[in-house]
Amino acid sequence: MTKLLSYLAVPAIALSVAYPSAASAPQFQTVAPVAFMKDLSTGAVLFAKDADRRMPPASMAKMMTAYVAFDLIKRGELKLDQEFEVRPETWQRWHGPAAGSTMFLSPGERVSVENLLNGIIVLSGNDACVVLAEGISGTEEAFTQRMNEAAKRLGLTNSHFGTSNGWPDNGVTYVTARDLAKLASSTIEDHPRLYKQFYSRSEFTWGKTLGSGSAITQANRDPLLGRVQGADGLKTGHTEEAGYGFTGSAEQNGRRLVMVLAGLTSFNQRISESVRFMDWGFRAWQAKPVVKQGRKVSDAEVQLGDASTVGLVAPRDLKVALPSGAVPAMSAKVVYQGPLKAPIKAGAHVADLVITSPGLPVQTLPLVADKDVEQAGFFGRAWAGLTGLFG
Repeated sequence: MTKLLSYLAVPAIALSVAYPSAASAPQFQTVAPVAFMKDLSTGAVLFAKDADRRMPPASMAKMMTAYVAFDLIKRGELKLDQEFEVRPETWQRWHGPAAGSTMFLSPGERVSVENLLNGIIVLSGNDACVVLAEGISGTEEAFTQRMNEAAKRLGLTNSHFGTSNGWPDNGVTYVTARDLAKLASSTIEDHPRLYKQFYSRSEFTWGKTLGSGSAITQANRDPLLGRVQGADGLKTGHTEEAGYGFTGSAEQNGRRLVMVLAGLTSFNQRISESVRFMDWGFRAWQAKPVVKQGRKVSDAEVQLGDASTVGLVAPRDLKVALPSGAVPAMSAKVVYQGPLKAPIKAGAHVADLVITSPGLPVQTLPLVADKDVEQAGFFGRAWAGLTGLFG
């Protein structure tokens, strides 16, 4: 049976609140050629400026290198205390001022995955990326295949990776701001423990100076850390072709925002615009509750199940992003690919609550099944076939 999008209107009484008037989205101006912000707690895109333009990511590509490593760690295929050796050829290629930012690795040195990840995320080390890539996949080229497979799985529809560190490669590597935000969101949501462990670290020490042999400590370049409450990631980037960019996130009072800026002209401009943009996201917008966790919103039709319908409930307290102080009118509908096909597990994401309001972004919130629905037995399937045949 062909699955169709099913739409179910949700009465205002089904929502926790109802709003009587219209509102307009808060305005923001930035000198950044590319900008994007999403509220992860509501699913709302708060701001988008040329967000689907293909562009070089510079070191923001390292977020995908870290994501691939996090995935392998989660699956038990890679361990934080596992060590990889720095090949002399790799050291030679990524040593010296012409090789960009570095972790200051040494040839023949054995370095743990944990320290390499600190070198990638905190120090933005180009050398650390390639050593990790070679250690995991044998060659950097083989590792980038993993990066692109992950990008496809995550739905990064307009991105491609040709290097593990974002070094300029004549356009082979490209991303969009929307895809970078999706990668950041996936990192935060899929790997919360590792995200917290690595991305919010303010500095890291590795390597020694040639003269005195003093330890080298480098600061995290994240422009939000220490400047915006709740900031805890993610990654800066800079090359001559890309300009100065940043993908960042912060959480305040249970509300998490992800932002991307790209194409800025200086280090200091990246700091000021990033802080201003994130502050705007928290101050100009507010999160309002609409459905309490566990509350049933509607029912969805089930095909070939031991029940003909399944309840659709909120998996968490669902909220919408609204302009601060606004009380706009809202309408809601439930959308799912239906009828749903059994078996269905309780808690599975099977539908969405789509909330619209004139002048504001569409917001899509998840709904999950309230119970298990098993496949119907032989007679149930036969009866369903007959009723389908004769209407």
